[in-house]
Amino acid sequence: MGQIAAAYDLMPESTEVNLDEVIAQLNNVVPEGVKVLETEVKPVAFGLMKVYAGFLIDDSDEEVGGKLEAGLRSIPGIENVECVSNTVV
Repeated sequence: MGQIAAAYDLMPESTEVNLDEVIAQLNNVVPEGVKVLETEVKPVAFGLMKVYAGFLIDDSDEEVGGKLEAGLRSIPGIENVECVSNTVV
């Protein structure tokens, strides 16, 4: 059983999406074996912001990555989810 540190960008549908509410929902949508390590709201362009989120993932479940991404996509107001880095720890 190993662990993976992964970072994701969560892109909102519009500038009207409340990113603090998105961050507040993260612990409710991540699957078992995933821990939220950090979150930050970062600028993208032209007033658009994104949520950068770091996770610690227990890789004993081979499908945990797909479950995590599905959970992140289920957050209202999120249009796109992209894994921007991952490292075995």
